[in-house]
Amino acid sequence: MEGNNLEKILQEGNLFRQLNCLIVAHLRHHNLTQAARAVASATMTPLDVEAPPNKLLELVAKGLAVEKDETLRGVPSSTLFDLGTALGYGLNPDPRVSSVDFSAVQDTKGSSKSFPKHETRHLSEHKNIARCARFSPDGRFVATGSADTSIKLFEISKIKQMMLPDSKEGPVRPVIRTFYDHVQPINDLDFHPQSTVLISGAKDNTIKFFDFSKATAKRAFRVIQDTHNVRSVSFHPSGDFLLAGTDHPIAHLYDVNTFQCYLSANSPEIGVNGAINQVRYSSTGGMYVTASKDGAIRLWDGVSASCVRAIAGAHRTAEATSACFTKDQRFVLSCGKDSAVKLWEIGTGRLVKQYLGATHTQLRCQAVFNDTEEFVLSIDEPSNEIVIWDALTADKVAKWPSNHIGVPRWIEHSPTEAAFISCGTDRSVRFWKENL
Repeated sequence: MEGNNLEKILQEGNLFRQLNCLIVAHLRHHNLTQAARAVASATMTPLDVEAPPNKLLELVAKGLAVEKDETLRGVPSSTLFDLGTALGYGLNPDPRVSSVDFSAVQDTKGSSKSFPKHETRHLSEHKNIARCARFSPDGRFVATGSADTSIKLFEISKIKQMMLPDSKEGPVRPVIRTFYDHVQPINDLDFHPQSTVLISGAKDNTIKFFDFSKATAKRAFRVIQDTHNVRSVSFHPSGDFLLAGTDHPIAHLYDVNTFQCYLSANSPEIGVNGAINQVRYSSTGGMYVTASKDGAIRLWDGVSASCVRAIAGAHRTAEATSACFTKDQRFVLSCGKDSAVKLWEIGTGRLVKQYLGATHTQLRCQAVFNDTEEFVLSIDEPSNEIVIWDALTADKVAKWPSNHIGVPRWIEHSPTEAAFISCGTDRSVRFWKENL
């Protein structure tokens, strides 16, 4: 018995040491030096202890997800979130390669990579403009939202089957669900990280929750009524919270279990033109970013909701239309109506790279990384082309006809493979995948 107790004490001591190291490293990485010193001194932990950036946040997010999974396991599907085990949803495949380190290489001249050739296929048409698209975190589904107020859900395996030259099983329908529950155009979509739940934000001031594990469900099973036009939505990696970017200059944070809304108490002064075009969480939820109509990119602490950095005039006086984090959460990629795509270093607010040569001044255009972060994709409005840059060298490496009649207004890349979606003012949805 004494031996077992001693082993338990030693294990707990080791766990506490690991936890203290992660706390100190986390505080240091977020420039909370005074707090890091205090914890290091109180716990006899070296101040310069090494740990991957945001490792603590990553472990907490995973732990919360597991805890929620255990809590909900066995609960009937009529509850808030059906885990959708029949669909095998939420089991994310390993990435193809690790993300690019943009700070590692100084001289990148002449080292641009070639973007692989892709084939494309028309998937479906909405009855009005196809305004937005989003892939599920596991890359198995993609959803599109339209000005006709409908949402279409596609299964990627069915899309690929449809694209085969000789399909022996006859016509394949890649649309597996269609949802109708908004009364105004849809602005943005997101998937719950673990559960078969899709959310939509729309001009009717609502966020709606759809359970796509149910084949017959057409309507939302829960609704958040906001006070403003909901322009963008983003789930926290734990799935317990979501952000809504609206016509209000401060993102609205919602608890998805209680629907209670929180606003930042430490927000900067933002003018009347501060409506949020896009809001996105980082991969661990430690931060989120907003791209606003006033041209600013703002970075926010994911816990305190304090604005930790504002890059005013990131796109001069033009609207900032999109913003997203790199996987290592050290950089943000932004796009604006000044026809510029820019990469910013979070720690300093420094402009690291510009991706030039595509004109976008009219539509709420996106710039996105491919799944490996080796390339950046966006739209050239005058030529109706998709433009691709080498992410590291910022050289333009490809320019392809979009195959849309009229300019695509949204481009979204799969998080797991060489494939992306384009949505058009011509109402159509196209799927692109690498030629194998």
